[in-house]
Amino acid sequence: RVKYMFKVALYLLITVILTIFLMPFFYTVSPYQLDPSKILEAPSLSHLFGTDRLGRDMLARVLRGGQTSLIIGFLAASISSILGLVIGITAGYFKGNVDRTITIVIDLFLTFPTFFLLLALVSYIQASSLILIIVISITGWMGMSRLIRSESFAIGNKPFIKILRLSNVSTFKIIFKYFAPILAPIFLISFTFGVGGSILAESELSFLWLGINAPQMSWGSLLSDGKAVIDIAWWVSFFPCFMIFLITFCLIQISDYLQGLTNKKEIIKS
Repeated sequence: RVKYMFKVALYLLITVILTIFLMPFFYTVSPYQLDPSKILEAPSLSHLFGTDRLGRDMLARVLRGGQTSLIIGFLAASISSILGLVIGITAGYFKGNVDRTITIVIDLFLTFPTFFLLLALVSYIQASSLILIIVISITGWMGMSRLIRSESFAIGNKPFIKILRLSNVSTFKIIFKYFAPILAPIFLISFTFGVGGSILAESELSFLWLGINAPQMSWGSLLSDGKAVIDIAWWVSFFPCFMIFLITFCLIQISDYLQGLTNKKEIIKS
């Protein structure tokens, strides 16, 4: 059943991503085109997702907003995951004062609730896609670094690693030849979770008008636009909200399956 859910989630995720980035080439309705005669029109054959309070086509806007949300989510997760990987390996490999210093920095970041730290940062900076990627990356690397640090400690204590270090084998070679293959599954699992978390973080900030602002759009900003008319036009909020749920659900299912595979391999080895 778990493997079945993984396949469904993986195929669904790929389908949604390809649709969001390729469908605008075929569905050429502009997400910015105003039509006063079609304000808050319900979903129909002419407008599959309906229209918003300015008569703009919601399907076109969900597609364009999805591109923004996915790009921010994947890039922010990539940067924060790589940052966490480098910091975690550095702490676990060199240990001593290096590890203590890095641990203090990690604990300092973890002292502040992540979302409130995000709010504090974007409140003083003019938000844009690039700024959101940087801000979400800065606040999202700690979990990865702690996982990698812990595993790096265990790898570094293996006898053959100690022999390699005593034999003056280069640090670069040890890390890439021996650490990287063992840490790869952990990195992949944490990265997958990170993508979902980054998309949710961007959506939360945009919903509060602290993220993507007009004329740009994201699923979070579209969801925020719909809250004023949710009583009379449910579709304006529903479709962006559903896409956020669908993507994060797929990513969680994929992460759970990968984590299960990793745990099974560890049990077999032990």
